Amino acid sequence: MKNESDQERADRNFVELLQGARVAVTGVQVLFAFLLTVPFSPGFVKLDLADRWLFYVALVSAAVASICYIAPTAQHRVLFRQGRKETLVRRSNHYGIVGALALTVSMTTATLLVIDYLFGPALGWTTGGILAALALWTWFGQAALSRSDGKDQSSGGSSVSSSARSRE
Repeated sequence: MKNESDQERADRNFVELLQGARVAVTGVQVLFAFLLTVPFSPGFVKLDLADRWLFYVALVSAAVASICYIAPTAQHRVLFRQGRKETLVRRSNHYGIVGALALTVSMTTATLLVIDYLFGPALGWTTGGILAALALWTWFGQAALSRSDGKDQSSGGSSVSSSARSRE
């Protein structure tokens, strides 16, 4: 936004990052909680070693996503009133990207595991691959293309300098 100070921009950006994380963290928490209960169900003992490794990847990546989405709030508490909001915004953005990648892995492997268990590996891997591609495209690919087109939507389509882009 025009006429906002660096501090106001950092505050606004941090609030926007937290709002986005709120959407994702709910899904991560539900998935992670579900995955934590699976080994205690009677059917888990029927899983072969490959499926157990899929489960391991799903569980650990859900934990990583949870950690990444919670990190900005925890760091905000530690850095409160230390004048490091811009650093926090940059870190939070990175954590959000890593969290989304980890969530992609967890959702894909958890779905692959269930479909493999129900219908076999061919449909499981096919579905997992499609889901991974869909998540990567909708969450990252389209945004990367938009980012690389050189247009700044807030200024009517003119190019943005890298210093102006880094402030967002």
